[in-house]
Amino acid sequence: MKKSLVLAMAMALGVTASAYAANPFSDVPAGHWAYDSVAKLAAAGVVDGYADGAFDGDKLMTRYEMAQIVAKAMAKGADCDKLAAEFADELDTLGVRVAKLEKGADAVKITGQVRARYVDQSAGDYKHQLRTRLWLNGAINDDWSYTAMFESTEDFDDDVKKEEVKLKRAYLEGKIGGLAVQAGRWNEFPYTGNVLDAFVEGAKVTYGDKVKVWGMVGTVTHGDQVLDLSEKHGDKLYVLSAETKIGAFDTYVGYYKADAANIGDGTYEGKEVYNVGFGVDVAKDLRLGYEYMVGGEEYIGQVSKDGWVARLDYKGAAAEPGTWGIHAQWFDQPVNSFMTPTTDADSFATDGGYEGFNIGMTYTLAKNIMLDLNYYDTEGKISGKDNEMLYADVYFTF
Repeated sequence: MKKSLVLAMAMALGVTASAYAANPFSDVPAGHWAYDSVAKLAAAGVVDGYADGAFDGDKLMTRYEMAQIVAKAMAKGADCDKLAAEFADELDTLGVRVAKLEKGADAVKITGQVRARYVDQSAGDYKHQLRTRLWLNGAINDDWSYTAMFESTEDFDDDVKKEEVKLKRAYLEGKIGGLAVQAGRWNEFPYTGNVLDAFVEGAKVTYGDKVKVWGMVGTVTHGDQVLDLSEKHGDKLYVLSAETKIGAFDTYVGYYKADAANIGDGTYEGKEVYNVGFGVDVAKDLRLGYEYMVGGEEYIGQVSKDGWVARLDYKGAAAEPGTWGIHAQWFDQPVNSFMTPTTDADSFATDGGYEGFNIGMTYTLAKNIMLDLNYYDTEGKISGKDNEMLYADVYFTF
């Protein structure tokens, strides 16, 4: 098919462009019978020429070249069903090729986060810290993906500088039948994280939609004083939980068991914790959360075995610069009632646990730059010793 024949389709395709559009091709001069049609199609982005600036209207086209013109016209909203039917195979082939290229380009994504932190506390210590995280996400197929996270942290106040890059997370996620599976090394942070926030190596399986039930088993590769470092002892951590959401109300219940745990100054063969919690939107932009947790027994007799955490959130910093949020938390957590909590406060793990409060705010300074301020005031459950801590974090994401 000659290229000039497509010009007769200009009206049939319904492609519109300015009647005064300039003709960009050197071999289609003003006064040529095809001048107006070529100008309209070129202005609409349906046809283009060659590197030398010529249109070459008498040159033969392949069916693929014609299919490309039809595809461009269809993208502009042209009515060309008959042509689409005629070149269906070529269009389908072109579409598959483009889809594969786009999928290949998105197969691996690299993102990052830098956190600049300043900490001051009443105990007299302060520190300046820079943490860098680099994330790699790769698509294996439609059902499985791989995630890795490299991390480097520099404490500027340490006399001995450590410039180490560690592979902190490396795990697979996918589906096996009706089960969602996660396996490898990741950070386990169920719900509020006030019972458990730790790096584990193991496997996690989730089932259900409206009501989700999930279970996990793994070794703890990083925790705090409460869990034994299982990489040394081979001890396991087990979690079984169920959750559901109804409108603005969500609730959950969980069971946690560690083969071994450090509690106070002693090491115990096992530790169990149960928890139940909920979150609810109580007003516009205002959300209330509450969690109750209880240990399987009084591992330390000086404190109770049950505890709780309550939290209020108003608004929240989003991607748009100038958005902000404030929050407040109240803690009453004896060491019997948690494994390794997420709090940045002093958890007084060797002093029977902690109680106190936290207030904070988030503010988006600019695109991909967020400020996070937090003030904690907690005291040990046994001694009553107090420690106030102020965190100022600035997050940069890319």
